[in-house]
Amino acid sequence: MAEGTAWNVYDALKMASKEIYGKVLTELGKENDKIVGVTADLAKSTNIGNFGEAFPERLFNVGIAEQNMMGVAAGLAKTGLIPFASTFAIFACLRGGEQVRSDIAYQNLPVKIIATHGGLSFGASGSTHHCTEDIAIMRSMANMTVVVPADGFETAKAVRACVKIPGPFYMRVGRGFEPPLHENEDFDFEIGKAINLHEGKDITIIACGVCVLQALDAAKVLEKENGVSVRVLDMHTLKPIDEEAIMKAVLDTRRILTVEEHNIIGGLGDAVASVIAQSGKGCAFTKLGIPDEYSVIGPPEDLYARYKIDATGIEETVMELLGKEIEADEDWSDED
Repeated sequence: MAEGTAWNVYDALKMASKEIYGKVLTELGKENDKIVGVTADLAKSTNIGNFGEAFPERLFNVGIAEQNMMGVAAGLAKTGLIPFASTFAIFACLRGGEQVRSDIAYQNLPVKIIATHGGLSFGASGSTHHCTEDIAIMRSMANMTVVVPADGFETAKAVRACVKIPGPFYMRVGRGFEPPLHENEDFDFEIGKAINLHEGKDITIIACGVCVLQALDAAKVLEKENGVSVRVLDMHTLKPIDEEAIMKAVLDTRRILTVEEHNIIGGLGDAVASVIAQSGKGCAFTKLGIPDEYSVIGPPEDLYARYKIDATGIEETVMELLGKEIEADEDWSDED
């Protein structure tokens, strides 16, 4: 049994990932006085305000100035502290992007950027507040670790784990209302290691964030109604990515589908495709995510359906992918 949270499972099942983040960070603050928080006037919305209520002298509000927030976080890290900087994902990766790169990543500082309202979770707030580029931006920065947890329980584990990572860390969570994937924290979690949620031999779905639960639901329906054996990998860490799990899936199933709440350019799909391409092995491969466009406006659930990253869309795409031809020769012993 992994280290548990200070609240019970019934509370956690009702809490959004960002709420769990705030509570876990507060717990960590009691154990480690080097942990500080920095906010750009969004302490309540990102739930880092919980930390501030417990340690008001250790939470710094720089106002609506995300670029300054990243610079301040870098300065705090230079003094030996472990800053957690929280804002909306779109502001973290774009408005404060230069400071993240030059002040934090370039100096390899232990700043932990916890970005909320990621992906399409801002829904009706509009395309300008949707964040479908952050994975591509952050994983392209040297020294940066990138994690997209599937639910609140993974968020709790990732927050604890990131304190032990010496360099910069970026984690994206949603706005809230995302249903939990796990029932509790009784599962293995390690940065850089995918979680095999469902074994299968016909096709592998590799997903991150809210799409993991959708992939798992789709796998269960496909198995029950179509007899399709689907492996589901929760690729919570985008960088460093679990190359071993990816290649095992390629060798075992020969068909790979990636699903992400992100633009299909530069995100999870491209990260997985790069691993496969460099291996020299062939497979049938498809990426599901936001196409090369700015997302439309509407409730998140409607957007997930539009872009086929919900369970129904995943089921349809799996059946299409199963119909694709792959290399008949499955003996790769001469291709090593």
